Amino acid sequence: MAEEKKGLIQEFKEFIDKGNAMDMAVGVIIGGAFTAIVTSLTTDIISPLISLLSGGQAGEDGVAIPLTVAGFNIGGFLSAIINFLIVAIIVFLMVKAFNGMKDAGSKLRKKDEGEPEPEMEPPTCPFCMEEVKEGATRCPHCAGEFEKPAEPTPAE
Repeated sequence: MAEEKKGLIQEFKEFIDKGNAMDMAVGVIIGGAFTAIVTSLTTDIISPLISLLSGGQAGEDGVAIPLTVAGFNIGGFLSAIINFLIVAIIVFLMVKAFNGMKDAGSKLRKKDEGEPEPEMEPPTCPFCMEEVKEGATRCPHCAGEFEKPAEPTPAE
């Protein structure tokens, strides 16, 4: 039973770490805000247009921005767009912060889990076996010329 709980908790943690939950939350929030725009478009623009074309009158429903042009409730539509943009900006900033924290955490994990760099021995001259500076093309001790610049070697 304890292993089963641990597996479920571990799976949930992996689900959260992958960002699936955040993507899903963003989709739901943006979808809800966009639904308000579509509803406002139909209620405040298309319905009055149909009512105007059919000879009826558009009703007033007291929106936050009382702006009507020829029976069109432009104010309600603009309010819905502004609400959508505010929600989208807030969600964008939340996702950006979440991804920043996730990236910082993965960098720390990689740093902690990474292999330690192997210790390097300074380069030596193949002729006299004396230590030389990295990148040298000649030995300062015996004047031997190297085929390629001297490089450090991993310690054994």
